[in-house]
Amino acid sequence: MKPLEGVTVMEFSTMITASFAAMMMAEQGARVIKVEPLDVGDPMRYIGSSKAGISSLFANCNRGKRGIRVNIKDEAGQAIIRDMVPEVDVFIHNFRPGVMDKLNLGSDALRQINPHLIYTAISGFGKSGPLGNAPAYDPIIQAHAGLTATQAVGDEPAFFRTLICDKITAYTACQAVTSALYYREKTGEGQHIDLSMLDAGLFFIFPDGFQNHTLLDEDVVNGPLLIDLLYELTLTKDGAVTISAGNQDMQMRSLIAVGMEHLLADERFDSFEKMVANLDDFKSLVGEAYLQYTTDEVMQMLKEADVPCARCLDKDEVLSQEQLVANDTVEVIDHPLMGQMRIIRSPARFGGKPLPPSRPSPDHGEHTREVLEEFSVSVDRIQALMEKGIVS
Repeated sequence: MKPLEGVTVMEFSTMITASFAAMMMAEQGARVIKVEPLDVGDPMRYIGSSKAGISSLFANCNRGKRGIRVNIKDEAGQAIIRDMVPEVDVFIHNFRPGVMDKLNLGSDALRQINPHLIYTAISGFGKSGPLGNAPAYDPIIQAHAGLTATQAVGDEPAFFRTLICDKITAYTACQAVTSALYYREKTGEGQHIDLSMLDAGLFFIFPDGFQNHTLLDEDVVNGPLLIDLLYELTLTKDGAVTISAGNQDMQMRSLIAVGMEHLLADERFDSFEKMVANLDDFKSLVGEAYLQYTTDEVMQMLKEADVPCARCLDKDEVLSQEQLVANDTVEVIDHPLMGQMRIIRSPARFGGKPLPPSRPSPDHGEHTREVLEEFSVSVDRIQALMEKGIVS
């Protein structure tokens, strides 16, 4: 039995945040109903590599769900959703503040129908304030939440080249929902959850990224940032390695390993504090030494010196590494429309075993009739709604 079996989730979303959160709940056993508009559906369906009209991005964020098409701009579409809500445990969306209220599907309205409902509203910046209704995409949030500042090289900001704020918001939403389910189990009470991408992004980056913006007294002594000590990318003759030598002993061993022990006598680097103070010069000198060796040679020398290190793998190497085989992380499944596709198993292991793969991502409106019948909507009503273009 998967841990969320028996929980029903209704998801309204475009793009990543709510979709990814609901996918994780589906992986853990929840019955997830993805509601999409009639025309093009979730635009994520059309971004990147695709087959049979479904993109790999959509497939990766929506497996385990069933999909229905409902025109929620029409009162009849709103009515069918409200009629389904008494059997729903979690309602999650990522529309701008106020949108669902205008569609008569806001938290107050639905929790009157179902007081046990956990209503989760994801927004870009929050419900109010000067940016409350501003459009929010991952790069925008990275800029506002300090991720581009944290990634900066010198004075030049830089992005995480992944949808990191979208995904960390999804993880936060998933954790908040499961906490609310636990609270409901103890009290019987439903919950309203507000979550902004801005807050989730800053909460995520703050512990290490804002080390020097945490303590406020005048006598605080700022030290080196963890990112400057541990994140060291060094080029070799034929590739790159990373070394995490976060103390003086490790730095000493790494220098000896590549024949640069003379730097230990250099007055700029003869203590850990001095090395940190002159970090740019230190990295430049060490970098020149590494360029004299191949990646294999460097890895052998560092491992023999017991220095934490890794080869910087390309994406094909990542997927073929033996550790992932040992962890049973990667699986190939057959999608009924997209053919063979690689998936990454849910990382949480319950009972020490990986969760079995859930159903593939749905086609647009693939399960409309099936789901509505499951929610006790009569065959005649479904047919009438289809004929009027309310569902399809």
